[in-house]
Amino acid sequence: MRGLKGKRIVVAGGATGIGAATVERLVEEGASVVVGDINVAGAEATAKRASENGGVAIPAAFDLSDEGSIQALIDGAVSELGGVDGLFNVGADVSDANLGRDLDLLEMDLGVWERTLGVNLTGYALAAKAAIPHILEAGGGAIVNTSSGAGWSGARVRPAYSASKAGVNALTRHIATRWGKEGIRCNGLAPGLVMGETQIRQANKEMQAQALAAALSPRLGRTEDMAGIAAFLFSDDGEWINGQVWSICGGMHLRG
Repeated sequence: MRGLKGKRIVVAGGATGIGAATVERLVEEGASVVVGDINVAGAEATAKRASENGGVAIPAAFDLSDEGSIQALIDGAVSELGGVDGLFNVGADVSDANLGRDLDLLEMDLGVWERTLGVNLTGYALAAKAAIPHILEAGGGAIVNTSSGAGWSGARVRPAYSASKAGVNALTRHIATRWGKEGIRCNGLAPGLVMGETQIRQANKEMQAQALAAALSPRLGRTEDMAGIAAFLFSDDGEWINGQVWSICGGMHLRG
């Protein structure tokens, strides 16, 4: 891809899954990456793996639910890399203790609702808020937010998760509209069932079979699928794409 060599990108949620695969792809394409995650050991392992062939990947501890920690992540990236050209918001609280208790509205646990929106939506907004001044100072760049098909399709469960992702879509369009003329591109990725570490653990055979039946592809998603699209949106090849939320799902979200 054109234009990724030398780019300075923060991956906010890069310890595992889509985030980790994207770190590796970005470094492979020549970008320098700060790998932020609450899972510090995972961030360190991802950074080590990504930089084995001489690239730059720097692990950093951060908590997407804490404004000070988010600001410290961006400030640390500026200090380590000399600036920031891009931000990949990919973290979320999909733990069994949180997502597993996100039931229907009548069974709402307010703590789960607030935690989900606080991490999945407010955390993204705060990360973008911290990064945008530096991206503007760099002359422009890109933000990519991780959304979900749940942000626009109805679901019998997980209303907090769905609401947070619908909010991510609106946030994405706001950033693109407000700062697009100043050189900032902001787009979203809405994955289908992508078999990262968490999904392998959480998605039973029945769920996988349902997702595969709904897809137009003969397989489920791989983290590398998402990494390639994210890298494209950060690259110069994606320069004329702004304010879009792409459904990367093997056709799962296609409706007649």
